Amino acid sequence: MKNEIKSTSHSKYRCEYHIVFAPKYRRKIIYKELREDIGQILRKLCNEKKVEIIEAQACPDHIHMLVSIPLYVSVAQFVGFLKSKSALQIFGRHANLKYKYGRRTFWARGYYADTVIIGECPNKGFCGKIRLKKIIKQNN
Repeated sequence: MKNEIKSTSHSKYRCEYHIVFAPKYRRKIIYKELREDIGQILRKLCNEKKVEIIEAQACPDHIHMLVSIPLYVSVAQFVGFLKSKSALQIFGRHANLKYKYGRRTFWARGYYADTVIIGECPNKGFCGKIRLKKIIKQNN
């Protein structure tokens, strides 16, 4: 849940990040038949790492995710896991992509990550969510 303080045995935390990553060469293939598969794969992988997806959007050439990552997992470690495992699963489900794009590199090398500031806004929404929606609108 959004704005929930989580805990481990000796600490309490709320680590929420806005993460954006894109397919190699920003190919516009996410909106086609792959969109549902990519969504299922990303949800399954996030569950494996105990990462909560607060909000996500698949744009034609990149993916926005607002996630809550456990304290013991770094952002770089999580994104590396997510991109590498999802690429293998995407190529496993859609074998024709191996030959079309080659070398099993589905995602581009980099990613964007930003912390989300939580605060009550005058309109009773959360600033982080409003900020994320503004960023998504600006990028489209």
